Amino acid sequence: MQVLVLGSAAGGGFPQWNSDAPGCRRARAGDPAALPRTQAGLAISADGNQWILLNASPDLREQLNRTPKLHPRDGMRSSPIAAVVLSGGDVDVIAGLLTLRERHAFTLLATPRVHGFLDANPIFDVLGRDIVARQALELNARATEYGCTLELFSVPGKVPLFLEEADTMPTIQVDETTVGVLVSDGRHRVFYIPGCAAMTNELASRLNGADMVFFDGTLWRDDEMVAANLGSKTGRRMGHMSLSGPDGTLAAFQSITVRRKIIIHMNNSNPVLLADSLERAEAEAAGWIIAEDGMEFSL
Repeated sequence: MQVLVLGSAAGGGFPQWNSDAPGCRRARAGDPAALPRTQAGLAISADGNQWILLNASPDLREQLNRTPKLHPRDGMRSSPIAAVVLSGGDVDVIAGLLTLRERHAFTLLATPRVHGFLDANPIFDVLGRDIVARQALELNARATEYGCTLELFSVPGKVPLFLEEADTMPTIQVDETTVGVLVSDGRHRVFYIPGCAAMTNELASRLNGADMVFFDGTLWRDDEMVAANLGSKTGRRMGHMSLSGPDGTLAAFQSITVRRKIIIHMNNSNPVLLADSLERAEAEAAGWIIAEDGMEFSL
């Protein structure tokens, strides 16, 4: 099984277009310790020929163009993309679907609720239903696509930003709204969880023994954006657990056995994006790989 990191940043990318924070300035200046990153997504293949995308970020066109393994191969129009799996309904998960509107056949898999978000917005009908099959996948059910077994499972999260009620703290839910994705070729298990509000016993048990886990790394500390005057929301308010602290990701994974742990979906404020930061050193000392665009893994 081959795994490609198409993008590794959270919504807005790194540098974010309207951020003049120190890390973003370093990235724009070409600092090699502050590598630019596009918004998060993976591509996975069991045979190297047909590929499954995990999420479709707004940066998808750029990501496809710079990834030779995903270029057209047969005839004047073609693509090795056979399926797209969605982990939620947020803009940085679904906006790239509009890039795939040029009459290419593939299967679009998501929970019934996420399909409901798409059905409610007619702009996504540019993906012709006569050529793009919309397949609803119930939680914990399994689908076999192109040599891979796919499973969606609930993780703590919140509704997409565009469905939040103004001035109301969104409720953390464990349902079809925010899900993790398991991809297996029968020998290896790869998990993709770009958004997660908390570690639960059930989730920890599910991940234990995995070959590879890509996990939500949005913020280093819960109040990081507030402290840096970059925004008014904490990580909890946005539905993300932080990397540091007693309830953070690094602490949670101390008791979970995973062969390779990879931090993905990092906000532009997160110091782990900077190769020379103390936070990067701490995360790497704890056994984590910091995702970069273009990384490739083989299992």
